[in-house]
Amino acid sequence: MRLALGSDHAGYDLKALLVTTLTDWGYEIVDVGTNGANESVDYPEYGAAVGRAVASGRAELGVAVCGSGIGISIAANKIPGIRAALVHDVTSARLAREHNHANVLCLGSRLVGPAVAIDALDAWLNATPGDGRHAGRVAKLDALHERLGEEER
Repeated sequence: MRLALGSDHAGYDLKALLVTTLTDWGYEIVDVGTNGANESVDYPEYGAAVGRAVASGRAELGVAVCGSGIGISIAANKIPGIRAALVHDVTSARLAREHNHANVLCLGSRLVGPAVAIDALDAWLNATPGDGRHAGRVAKLDALHERLGEEER
């Protein structure tokens, strides 16, 4: 499986750890940047880049990291077809995949330590998107983008 990973400068060190971890687990990585923690960069560029990589099929899933995880999750969610979830632990990661079919996992490097981030990533990757009521709710989420466009006309 191919995963897109991206971060701003605040999330770079955690992203680098996750890239190494995922590579060790046998995943193929599409690293959309940034490439260091020393120079300030803008999280919307990297959240959108992860979202675009997943939406285009360059990657099956994505992981985005910034200081809080909030900004980069908002940016990723601006891309049609993306369901980015900001998680803080194993349970929220698992539920994001099972209940919300999250295709981008977002983490805050200033809020979640490396061990928790790795455990959450593992739980998210190994969770199965749920059928039944969950699939119906996800379909409603996906339809929101289309309905909003129609309402504006």
